[in-house]
Amino acid sequence: MIGRIPIEDISPVVTFGGEFVPVKAIAGEAITISATVFREGHDGLGVQAVLIDSQGSELTRLRMHEIWPGTDRYEAILIPPAIGDFSFFVEAFDDPFLTWHHDSEIKIHANIDPELCCQIGALLFQEKIKADGSSSVLLTPALEALKNKHLAPANRFSIAASEEIRLHFNEFPLQRLVTRSDNFPIRADRDRSLVGAWYEFFPRSEGATNTSSGAFATAINRLPDIAAMGFDVLYLPPIHPIGKTFRKGANNSLNATKSDPGVPWAIGSNEGGHDAIDPALGSLQDFEKFVKAAKQVGLEIALDFALQVSPDHPWVKAHPNWFYHRPDGTIAYAENPPKKYQDIYPINFDQDFAGIVQEVLRVLRFWIAKGVTIFRVDNPHTKPVAFWQEVLATIFNESPEVVFLAEAFTRPAMMHALGKAGFHQSYTYFTWRTSKQELTSYGNELSQSTSAYFRPNFWVNTPDILPFHLQSGSPAMFALRAVLASTLSPSWGMYAGYELFEHLPLREGGEEYLDSEKYQIRIRDWAGAAKSGQTLAPFITSLNQIRREHPALQRLRNLVFHNTGSDAIIAYSKREGSDLILVVVNLDPTTAQETTVHWDMSALGLVPDHFVAHDLLDKSVYEWQQDTFIRLDPNGPSGKVAHIAYVNLD
Repeated sequence: MIGRIPIEDISPVVTFGGEFVPVKAIAGEAITISATVFREGHDGLGVQAVLIDSQGSELTRLRMHEIWPGTDRYEAILIPPAIGDFSFFVEAFDDPFLTWHHDSEIKIHANIDPELCCQIGALLFQEKIKADGSSSVLLTPALEALKNKHLAPANRFSIAASEEIRLHFNEFPLQRLVTRSDNFPIRADRDRSLVGAWYEFFPRSEGATNTSSGAFATAINRLPDIAAMGFDVLYLPPIHPIGKTFRKGANNSLNATKSDPGVPWAIGSNEGGHDAIDPALGSLQDFEKFVKAAKQVGLEIALDFALQVSPDHPWVKAHPNWFYHRPDGTIAYAENPPKKYQDIYPINFDQDFAGIVQEVLRVLRFWIAKGVTIFRVDNPHTKPVAFWQEVLATIFNESPEVVFLAEAFTRPAMMHALGKAGFHQSYTYFTWRTSKQELTSYGNELSQSTSAYFRPNFWVNTPDILPFHLQSGSPAMFALRAVLASTLSPSWGMYAGYELFEHLPLREGGEEYLDSEKYQIRIRDWAGAAKSGQTLAPFITSLNQIRREHPALQRLRNLVFHNTGSDAIIAYSKREGSDLILVVVNLDPTTAQETTVHWDMSALGLVPDHFVAHDLLDKSVYEWQQDTFIRLDPNGPSGKVAHIAYVNLD
């Protein structure tokens, strides 16, 4: 039912299953609250946005301002001050001071009922002083002036409508006909839920030789190099025992040899299941030592959580009803026609939902107790959304610091539903977005349309996906994609080998790696690549350092695209307070491109036509202006694919 003063189209508001679910935020993040508010007639109204804590106590109350006169659309910015659950509401009210000021300013000047205007004003001031005694010092002299008939009405009005008094009534208004909206939840997570640089490697490949597998004990030596590149999160594929039944060989061969290590996602053997360590990687104590060493160099461990099993997993015998059975009585393996995954059984959630929930919670709690604070969930879109909603709500209540990343390359509706169900962030379509139009459209969608419930993580590649645009092996393409991923999104990621420009596909027309690490161990010469300079690692290090030093790149909702005269060059900005970053990228890795960038000075918060831009990649300093000529040559002496420029607003 509409209240006395209609309040409509409140944003951000997230509904799921007919209920309000929390808007995503992190502590200290600015959230723009907007609403359409109007009333009958011409009397003034006021609108406020109010932030309250989980106990219902009011934390912040801000006057909302009309975006543009006559639109009836009001905005204000609320900032959750800490990690936790909050909510907000919008309050509208009749503002008699605003009405009096508007009418009196016109009438007194036109000599229409000037004494009546002063009388009405005096009554308002009396009401305000009575309601708020602390305002009497400021308002009493004005009240006396309004009553003083020895003064001209225009002078009396001028005294009562001073800037100081108008600001006071704006901040502490006299309210009538107060109308309040519903409460809408906000959840402020820790920073890593929004911001992070992720790196993925297979521990079995790190420190491996031609005759032996790598393990946690050898992979630990790689940690300082990853931290030195500026990464925050080290993501590990499943570390559990790998099944032997229908084990896959190199390049997904069905004929595995004794030396083939198997696919880590085929989880479970007689050596254990989801709460066990693959003996080839070491012991549980080795893993705990690995986690501790990672934390010492500033890396959080993200553990893959793949809710599927090999035919050898202990669950198969203990809980046969957890799986799909064919008419002939055999358990159905996973399929994505024409692909077959004979080494993996999917789980049937419809026979013992409660039992599966409890077992999954047990496994998650086990790894959380071992120091795991992040889970990358494999294929969550192949499991019921209601299952994730229950599991994630339970873990949040117990361990609110734990972050869940959804590996869901699927339809938008499902990806968005997983975000609403509780996933902190998700893989995205960025991996395949290459043109200026695609990147602009998708960037606007993620930063504006879906940011209340869907946080992106931009991955340039994964063990499963070698995008077509990387298959040329062009260093410029690898560089420009890293720039886009690391500056468009607060979270981005790359899979090991990207910095070595690995690009050979298994087959023409496909997006799978030749000799994929999913099926075999890969030995890489990190030291040799660094010595020869055949590595993107220094460039990646610069990108991550820039991200850490500039808060603007650690936010999602502040992305603004700017017009350019070329489809080959994209330009965008991010601003957080006084920190302003401008990014210009040549999307063509083969040819020098030039254009004029037309900066939206209002969006940038810049008044002068000229401003100084400090390029953070090569330390150059430029004198730019509203219409700036840009030339980027990936084949030039410096191999320039982008500008990442800082503009000092102080």
